This record gives sequence, C-alpha cells and structure tokens, in this order.
Amino acid sequence: MALNKKPVNGMKDILPYEMEVRDYVTSIIKDTYRSFGFTPIETPAMESIGNLSNKQGGENEKLIFKVMKRGEKLNIPEAQTEDDVVDFGMRYDLTVPLCRFYSNHANELTSPFKSLQIGSVWRADRPQRGRYRQFTQCDIDILGEPSNLAEIELILATTTTLGRIGFKNFEIRINERRILKAMAAYAGFAEEDYDSIFITLDKMDKIGLDGVSKELLESGYSQESIDKYVGLFAALENVKDVAEGMNILLDKLGDFLDVEVADWMREIASAVNATKEADFELVFDPTLVRGMSYYTGTIFEIAIPEFGGSCGGGGRYDKMIGNFTGQNTPACGFSIGFERIILLLMEQGFKVPGASKKIAYLVEKGYPAEKLAEVMAQAKASRAEGNTVLVVRMNKNKKFQKEQLSGEGYEEFVEFFNR
Repeated sequence: MALNKKPVNGMKDILPYEMEVRDYVTSIIKDTYRSFGFTPIETPAMESIGNLSNKQGGENEKLIFKVMKRGEKLNIPEAQTEDDVVDFGMRYDLTVPLCRFYSNHANELTSPFKSLQIGSVWRADRPQRGRYRQFTQCDIDILGEPSNLAEIELILATTTTLGRIGFKNFEIRINERRILKAMAAYAGFAEEDYDSIFITLDKMDKIGLDGVSKELLESGYSQESIDKYVGLFAALENVKDVAEGMNILLDKLGDFLDVEVADWMREIASAVNATKEADFELVFDPTLVRGMSYYTGTIFEIAIPEFGGSCGGGGRYDKMIGNFTGQNTPACGFSIGFERIILLLMEQGFKVPGASKKIAYLVEKGYPAEKLAEVMAQAKASRAEGNTVLVVRMNKNKKFQKEQLSGEGYEEFVEFFNR
C-alpha cells in the first residue's frame, strides 16, 4: 500500500516561492521589533495540559491537540478519565508559554521585559482561507510595565512593521475591557452575565445592532436594559476618534466609567497619532471584545481592508502571570496575523524587494570533469558579486526546466555545453 503523500488536513507544505516571502517578512519583523528593544526568545512546542486548560484561553481550549502519556505512565486499561492518559498539549498560542517562561526566569530578565516570539502553534480548528491547524504566530509583549507606555510602544512597533512590509490604509481598532464593563453596568446587566453579553456583542459586525438586540432578548434579558445598551452603540455609530468617543461615553455613563480610563485611552491615541510612521488610522471601536477572557484592560485589533477581517490583535492581561507566581504582573501584548499577511502578499503576487539577482547555470550532461571546476569558479565569482547562482544539470526538456526556474525567480540562464 502506497504511503499518503498529502499533508495532514489543516496543515500544509510550503513551496520555495512562499518560503522566500515568509523569510523576507520574518526578517522585516525581527529587524523592526529589535529596533524597538524587543528581545527574541523561544519556548517549547508543548506545555503541561494544566497550563493550557486554565479557563483563560476561551474557545481555544476546546481546540487543544492533546498528547498522551508515554511508556509506563500510559496505562490505558486502568484509565478512568482523560487526565489519566493525557499530560501535555501542543501550545495553541504563544501567550500562555510566555507567562510560564517569565514566571520561571523573571530573576534573569530585565524589567520591564520586552519579548519577541515567532513560532508554530496548533489548534484543532476547522481549516478555511487563512486558517490552518498548524500556523505561525508572531508576538511582541511587554511584561512589568503598568503604564500605557506599553500599549503605545506595542501599537507603534506593530504598525511600523506592517508599513515596512508594504501595508497602508489599514486600521488599528482599540477598546478597553473596563469600558465594555461600564457600558454593561450602565444598562443594568448583572456582572455575572457580562461574558455572555460580550459574546453576543462580538457578533455585531455580522448581525448588526438589531441582531444583537434580538439575540439579547432571546437570551432572557430585559427590554429596558437592552434598549439602554444598544442606545450607547447607536450614539457611537459614526465615531472613530478616540477622544470624541471618550467624551460621549463620559457624558452618557457618568460614574459608571472612571475618568482615568478615558484619560488612559486619550493618552494612547495622542501619542500614537503624533509619532506613527505607517499609514493607518487608530479607530475607537466600542464593539471590540477579543475572545480571550484573560484580557483585563486595553484591547486592539488589526483590520486590513484587502483581507476583510482581523489580521492580528492583542491587549493587556495583568492577571495571567499571577496564575503561575501568585503575584500579578502587568503584561500587554500584540500578535501579528502572520499567516494572513503571507496569504495577502501571495495573492497580490508579491516580489521580495532588493533580492539578489538569480542566475542558473545549466551544465550539459557529460560535461568534462576537468572543465567543471571552471564552471564552479565562475559561479563562485558571481556569488561574490552578490548574485544567487544555481548550478544544475541541463534537462532534456530544457524549455520546461527554464520555465520552472523562472517561476522560482531565476532571470538569467548560462548554458555550458560539452563541445
């Protein structure tokens, strides 16, 4: 029986052209983030299952690829529960591993610590356009910084990176979990219902304001509370400016919204707009929720028109490290949607700028060994001039061979015949 030559469903092989684009984007990301003072780290692909299943990863915890115990530890006949056969899991994001990493090495790291992680994560998700079961995440995080300087730096570093890759006219949508809670409290919802309400609110872009109202009513909430709640979003419908949004909310919410929260948001917007390098707009979005329950403050998301959805996001998660250490540590992070960015570039036929000239030396079969050294010397000299030189045997179907190499970016062909 022949072996299966296709990759596992939801995972993919990466061909040379895409790999070239991925390497280029990765180099831009690393160079730009390093210029902002972020330090590369690496964490293992697997984590203890208890760390991954701590009820902070939202829906992602339902998508964990779980790893069975090994050797003598695996005793299937006597197993009563899943815990008896599972001890590890493949990481579904880079935030949980980072928190464990920081908790384990805090005494060896500078404070605040600015980390950069690029690596594969795994989710047992339903594959679709731009979504895989194994994919690369790219995160920057600032740990130990309690002020909104962290948010400002993260937004500026991320948007500068996107601009240098070639994106423009995109949006960074921003909101605050404390604003979400203040709006829900003002409407009269009970605190224990907030998560349920926010799940419905998160569907706003798909079902609209009327759809949100209908779903909340079907969930058993009072019409009075629903009317007060959706009225807030109606008042903010055409508001994009952060400062304007804060003024409207302070006026409507009164004591439900702390003035310090509004000032926090205004300061972020003012600093980002005054110093941004890339061509983008910072937009206040009161419907932005972000699915992870570990967010405690500012949340943000990248919206690129060409993709029609989110291409990354992040926020503040001040209580997550405390689950490892018993002591809360200020933390804030931003993740670029690496795979979706690559998808967009590939669909646009992106060419890596400034790439070296690619030359193919086609050597005819039977070419004398004593003369082959001259070919290799010529290739060496050309490489020293900054070119990429491929030395290969000439195929019988030379035309098809050249077409294939042209598809990989080779633009010049030098032929060596046995004559």
